[in-house]
Formats: sequence, C-alpha cells, structure tokens
Amino acid sequence: MACTADPPPRGAGIVSVVADPLCLLTIHAHPDDEASKGAPTLALYHACGVRTVLVCCTGGEEGELQNPHLREPGQPFHGLTSEQERALLTELRPHELQRSAEIIGFDEVVMLGYRDSGMVDSPANDHPDCFHRAPLDEAVGRLVAVIRRVRPQVIITYGDDQRGYPHPDHVKVHEISMPAFERAGDASWYPDAGVPWQPLKLYYTVWSRARLMAVHEGMIRHRGESPFEQDWLDRAGHDDRITTRLEVGDYLWARSGALRAHATQVDPTEPWWFGLSDQQLAEVYPWEDWILARSLVGTPDAGEIELDLFAGVAEHADGGTR
Repeated sequence: MACTADPPPRGAGIVSVVADPLCLLTIHAHPDDEASKGAPTLALYHACGVRTVLVCCTGGEEGELQNPHLREPGQPFHGLTSEQERALLTELRPHELQRSAEIIGFDEVVMLGYRDSGMVDSPANDHPDCFHRAPLDEAVGRLVAVIRRVRPQVIITYGDDQRGYPHPDHVKVHEISMPAFERAGDASWYPDAGVPWQPLKLYYTVWSRARLMAVHEGMIRHRGESPFEQDWLDRAGHDDRITTRLEVGDYLWARSGALRAHATQVDPTEPWWFGLSDQQLAEVYPWEDWILARSLVGTPDAGEIELDLFAGVAEHADGGTR
C-alpha cells in the first residue's frame, strides 16, 4: 500500500493511513541519537499518519561540547570555564532534543529518567543514578509502562552486536528492550504498569557497510575526499542480517535538520555528517536498513527484503495480551 502523505515517499510498500492510527516507538540512549539513527524513517511514518514516539533513556549529561564554533567570540560558550561549560551544556541539551523531535515529527518524547553513564570505564559509570547501574527489572518496568500506555505495534531498538561502539548506555538499551517486548503483553509482569499490550514486531538499527561505502565514494566524487579513514572502511558490516529496507530519499532533511538542532553536539561544518547534501545523499544511498529481530506476524522469506516496518501488522493491529 502506498502512503498518502504529501510529498509522497519515493519507496513503495509503506503502510497507508488507517482509521485507528498505528504506533511506532523508537528507543535511544541519549539526546542526538534519534537524529543520527533512523530520523528519515520516523519522519516518513509520521507523514503517513503513524503515531511516532521517542523514548530517550538518559539526559546526555556526560556529553561534551563537539562544536568548536560555539567557543568563538560572541558565541554562548566563549570564555567559559570547564565547569561553566558543563553546566550550560546540561541546560541546553533538553532544548536541543525538543527541537530535534519537532523537526523529525515525533508525536511524543518520553524521558526514561536515567543519568548518562559516560563512556566505557569512565568515572560516570559509577554514578548511582546512571542508566548503566540501573537494576534490570526496574528499567524494564519503566519501559513496559511506556509501551502499555502508547501501545506500539512496532518497536525499534539497538542491536545485539555492539562491538563497534560498546557505549554502556547503548548496551543497556538493548538489554532492556528485549525483555520489555516480551513482558509488555504479559499480565503477570508489572501489574501496576498499565493494561498489558503486546507489540508485534521489533527491529534493530544496523551498521550497513554498503551505505558506508556508497557515502564514502559519493564524497570522493563530489568533494574530492572522504573523512572516512581506512579503519572505518575495514569495519565489518551487518549487511547479511538486513531484512528491511525503506526508501527515504525524500525525508533526509529530517536527519540533517535534527543533527543541526543538536548544536552543541554536532559541528555543522563537519564532513562526517554533512559531506553530502541531502540531494547528493539521496542519489548515492536513499535507503535506511533494519534488522527484523522479533515478529509475531511472520518473517520475510529467505532473500526477500521487506519494504515496510508494518508489513503483516494490519490484520493484527489491535495488539493484545498473553
């Protein structure tokens, strides 16, 4: 079925607008992760009438200023001490997240309420309020309460192979998402967390080598150079696990706009993020790829690529309990 959104998506197979809106919930570790992972896909589904919900597990308190231009004269971080810079950064990040979510088109943003755990083996790992240290059942219960309230048929989370970027909070997102998917529809779990609701499909974000190489070659073609060093080009991808591919070329503005909204975290002159314009990126790789990790409505045949995260959901859209 084709989406009736205006402008129409370039890809075929996207779910049409329905009388009882479908819901897509995506789970991220920090403010700005929603911009770099799946923003065009969420913008596409929002435009198609699907309710889109972002769960952000931490406030990003351990983030550092990544945009050196904000330290220049006349800019908000000019002349600040490290302590003042940290305080201002902590103050600004929620506003950046709000603006990013508005650009992407999220219908709701839910903060799960944990503190940023920092990078692996950093002192922040030991903060008593950090996500990394949260008891698993407690964190799963918080997520289950959100799932039962917003009633998504489809959930997007981080994958089971995070060797490329083993941030404690990214690992924890995966660790709570899997049991939350199973327990949300089971009345015996968290009886005070709302009426049970069973999601039907769960997807992983994916590191696609095909996309990396296409962008790398596109930058050389358009800019004469690429910021991707050889160690990045040599990284193994998860291309063999990809089950689902959405054509989002008309929605790449959501990625670039949301990234720029995180002004403290993203340098707008950085080729890593903005080496290609939205139009150029759409020409070299107009897709976002996903791994279908759990499905209660069937899976694609071997070698078949899904074109819609909601494939197979229509006849089961009411969810339910177990």
